[in-house]
Amino acid sequence: MRKNIIIILIIAVALVFGRWLISSLSKDKTAKQRELSRTPAVTVADVKTDKVVMEYTSTARVTAKYRVEILARISGYLLKSYFKEGDNVKAGQLLFEIEPQQYQYAAKQAKANIENTKAQYEYYQKQLERYKELVSKDYIAKSDYDNIYSQRNAFRAQLDSADSAYRDAQRNLSYTKIKSPVDGKVGMISVTEGNYVSMNSGPLTTINSYDPMYVTFPMTSKDYADLARIDANNNINRKVEFLFSTGKKYEYSGIQDFLDNKVDESTGTITLRATFPNPKNELIHGDFGKIIIYSNNKATMPVVPQTATMENQEGRYLYVLDKDNLPRMSYIKTMGQTDNGNWIVSEGVKAGDRILTSGIQKVVPGNPVRIVDKAVNENSTKPKKINIFARLYKNILNKFKK
Repeated sequence: MRKNIIIILIIAVALVFGRWLISSLSKDKTAKQRELSRTPAVTVADVKTDKVVMEYTSTARVTAKYRVEILARISGYLLKSYFKEGDNVKAGQLLFEIEPQQYQYAAKQAKANIENTKAQYEYYQKQLERYKELVSKDYIAKSDYDNIYSQRNAFRAQLDSADSAYRDAQRNLSYTKIKSPVDGKVGMISVTEGNYVSMNSGPLTTINSYDPMYVTFPMTSKDYADLARIDANNNINRKVEFLFSTGKKYEYSGIQDFLDNKVDESTGTITLRATFPNPKNELIHGDFGKIIIYSNNKATMPVVPQTATMENQEGRYLYVLDKDNLPRMSYIKTMGQTDNGNWIVSEGVKAGDRILTSGIQKVVPGNPVRIVDKAVNENSTKPKKINIFARLYKNILNKFKK
């Protein structure tokens, strides 16, 4: 009987101690789990590099390759126009006609003057040949020969002058028909038929060529220096794409084929130009948009996963671990994406930096984080019940009942 009482007491003490131990361990485990739940679980990766085609964007302006102001080169009444405003015209196509009569008369008079002078010249030329033979036989005085020689030369000079006057009259007559010097699209007519025009009347209309078209754009001297360094000996004929002001991309790509020879001191930019085909006349002189210019060679650049970045009003950023494994916020400047969707970074991080790649939503800059191998589900941080001592307690209780 005494022995049974002792056993019962021992069992009772063991049960009380077991319950206390279970409760204590459970509280300790819960506290640790709560502490872990307050420390964000994150994954970490080193910033890697990739060889990428560099992209630079800039505002751009469309300009015609040829922009020609059509002027009257002579004076007279505008007789007729041979086109409609907005027409596409070809080089050599007749545009305007100025009343030609006075210039036709001047041309006829100049031609008649040539014929008259030419007859005089031919007469003295024949006389000179006769006098040359006579003077050689002393039938006439040398002074008579010299006089004929002088007359012949005078009429030869007059013939040259008359010929020049005739050519000038013909030139002025040709100016009565004003033709297009280039292929292009004609603009509005600023002087209508019946008005008197002259060289001081200003443009009668304007023609802009439309295929190909130029697109000019500025680049900062720093960006261009980077681009030139990347392309090295391949520093010509870069691919360029144009985006309209609506954001739509132009279907044809262009070639950057011109670089200005100076940097604008007021803006710190250098002007570049690209040539674009324009078969559908979609690019219009004076239009504005945006260009993307691509490097010919690939550059080695830092790349980061898109999932490692977030954005706020100040821009795109990510978290970088310092030497004490504490996260700090770093704003980055991106230059497009790689084929596998990573951001190409030009500023903010460098190759080898340790960045947070997941679990970043709860990270507070400067506060500790818990680094894990894989992304952790938030539910995994909930405290788990400790069942070891509970099972032991149950077994002892069952034995005591038996």
